[in-house]
Amino acid sequence: MADGTPRNPIVAEEAADRLYIIDARNGVERRILLDWMHSTSGDDEPVWASLDIEDGDHALPVDVLQARLGGAPSRLVVPLRVAWRIPGFDKDRALKFRHLIFGDPRHPGPLRSRLILLRDRRRAQILVGEAATLDMLRTRFCAQTGGGDGEGTDSPEFAGFVARQAALALDVAERGIRGTRYKVPRFVADGLRTSPKFRAALADLAERTGRPVADLYREARPLMKEVIARPSALFLDLRARLDRMMFGGYAPEMEIDAAELAKLRGILREHPTAILFTHKTYIDGATPSRLTYEKDLPMLHSFGGANLDFAVMGEFFRRSGMIFIRRSFQDQPVYKLVLRHYIAWLLAKRFPLSWAFEGTRSRLGKLMPPKYGLMKYVLDAAHATGTRGVHFVPFVTSFDLIRDVEEYAAEQTGRNKKPESLSWFIGYMKSLKEPSGRIRLDIGEPVVIDTAPGPDDKRALEQIAFAVAVEANRVTPLTVTSVMCLILLGMAPRGATSAELLGAIGAVTDWARARGIRLSKELESGDDAALSETVDTLVVSGLLARYEAGSENVYSIDPAKHPMASYYRNIIAHHFLDRAMIELALFELRDADSGDATAAFWAKIDRLRDLFKFEFFYPPRDEHRAAIEAELGRIDPVWDRRLASGDRGIAQLLRRCQPVVGHAILLPFAEAYSVVAEQLARAKPGDVVDEKALLDAALVEGRQAYLLRRISSEAAIGKLLFANGLSLMRHMGLAGEATPDNLAARRALLMELRGLANVMETMRLSTVALADRLPGSGG
Repeated sequence: MADGTPRNPIVAEEAADRLYIIDARNGVERRILLDWMHSTSGDDEPVWASLDIEDGDHALPVDVLQARLGGAPSRLVVPLRVAWRIPGFDKDRALKFRHLIFGDPRHPGPLRSRLILLRDRRRAQILVGEAATLDMLRTRFCAQTGGGDGEGTDSPEFAGFVARQAALALDVAERGIRGTRYKVPRFVADGLRTSPKFRAALADLAERTGRPVADLYREARPLMKEVIARPSALFLDLRARLDRMMFGGYAPEMEIDAAELAKLRGILREHPTAILFTHKTYIDGATPSRLTYEKDLPMLHSFGGANLDFAVMGEFFRRSGMIFIRRSFQDQPVYKLVLRHYIAWLLAKRFPLSWAFEGTRSRLGKLMPPKYGLMKYVLDAAHATGTRGVHFVPFVTSFDLIRDVEEYAAEQTGRNKKPESLSWFIGYMKSLKEPSGRIRLDIGEPVVIDTAPGPDDKRALEQIAFAVAVEANRVTPLTVTSVMCLILLGMAPRGATSAELLGAIGAVTDWARARGIRLSKELESGDDAALSETVDTLVVSGLLARYEAGSENVYSIDPAKHPMASYYRNIIAHHFLDRAMIELALFELRDADSGDATAAFWAKIDRLRDLFKFEFFYPPRDEHRAAIEAELGRIDPVWDRRLASGDRGIAQLLRRCQPVVGHAILLPFAEAYSVVAEQLARAKPGDVVDEKALLDAALVEGRQAYLLRRISSEAAIGKLLFANGLSLMRHMGLAGEATPDNLAARRALLMELRGLANVMETMRLSTVALADRLPGSGG
């Protein structure tokens, strides 16, 4: 007889009348379970029904079970299953190539089962799911299905419900030995089909369209098969192995705060949840799924376009939890209804969802404007089904190096993107094996939606997305890569000695620490060895240049690498935005006869906010002003008196601002916008803007401007930067048909942007002059 301790022992006096439901895949498992039943039932002949309970569209053969559900209400229904233990497998999930050929070792076929039993019968463990009386099951059936097909608890519908409840109870017991990572949805199509809410929605649709309900059911059936993911333990293991392969060049362990992980565990357990990750690279979508797998959290359902659902890959991703969605289905009400109720079913059953909040990879490093599509699907599903308390959890992955950045830099300067292909994929996977430093995960506070807004409430949708974006920005940490790029780009073309660089890093991290900004592990701990290791990785990658022939090591960024370095700087630019705006406003006021300096200062802050509104997320004006005032208070507690005193007070504030960073944050945007403004200013009356031609010309003219040093860095040459500049000019009413008035306004804007760039050049020189006096400098 196979060995095994039941997860839920049965007390004999409480279970004199028992019906066993045997979940057996083959005759070997059935014999193991029957032997165990006879050995534990004493002299009584056990009553049982055997089923291979699987999740699928086919109807379960429930005739035998239905005939045995007519006992007394107190009859106890006890589910049984065999769990096969694989030595070493459950510990490290060491999936082997042979498992792809012969199948999941946790579900052996008849021949393998016999061979296993010959070697060690203890590897077949008996699982006993939580038992329930027939009366409890009938009550549950009526509550969950509204009575099902209307034939009552003696119907095949009730027998199928009991079988599914038995399987779910056994799944819970099996997770006790396998882990929560293997919690997968079961009987989703049946759950939707028997749901009173789904039935009511289908009946309502039938009334609105004039079609029979039966026709709608027939249309919904294949749509369920198309939409519903079918994850399994084997494919989750395969996906985890693929994830590990993709991160081969990074440190083996991803860094995450233990308290944040514990909080996430609780959220996933107790609330309907969607994890929204920031999108910097092809592989950052794998970090949430890798985390949930390695930390034994519930698996994530991700979303993909239906165009990806092809051949082997489509089946692989569907079996590992991907939901494929059609690109457009506005005129497909049945599809929309199925998708909505499927999403709501997943949320209600605590199966978390996951997708890229920005929709596409950020080509500039900054958080991109959110795409609302998937969030709207989820909120519409929650609204339609009354699902409450949906938690949107911001999820930020920080990489020391991102292999996609070189591609982004090439795209932004006008070079054609290399099309994805098999050879491209192989090359990309090879690049991921190169040393790339560490990965850090940061989890923001969830944005909780108690009651989902209606489908037409666009304002509410935008506010929710904005709240997620702000929280994602808040928890984005400063990393060694981003801080070094910020410092060296701010000093360029001058480099920095090791001592100067350490002094500058110390000043930035002290500034960030005082403001509660997160720091990577090396920056937080001040671990010089870890810092040096990361710097070495950046030098080997070519992002940083290190000159070692002189008396001191000197670090710099090659001008050709500025677009790449600006990407890493932009990841953290939002943390420095308020400081940058303060510095730039003060430098503008320094030599100006401004009269009321306080009023002029706030006017300049408002103007900078308007100029760069297409680059950054701002809080409402009152909140933003309070944040600016708080930052001024950290610079100088009596900032208001100094500002009101005019030139002398402004000079004192500027001295307290050193070293300045504003030019490192805002100069590329001002320079890029000036290139676009110059193109518009050259127009003749009557000319209209051709966006593609304008952006193409901006790339050419931007390159010329850089060669003439009218702009300081190639980091200011980029299609997205130019496109945002054009968006600003449209917003200002300057991108319509050219007229004498708007041509004058375009020239005025051009002069304003060039003036800002000149002020920021003064800021850069101020920083360079300060370099020898930074803490840690040898000067």
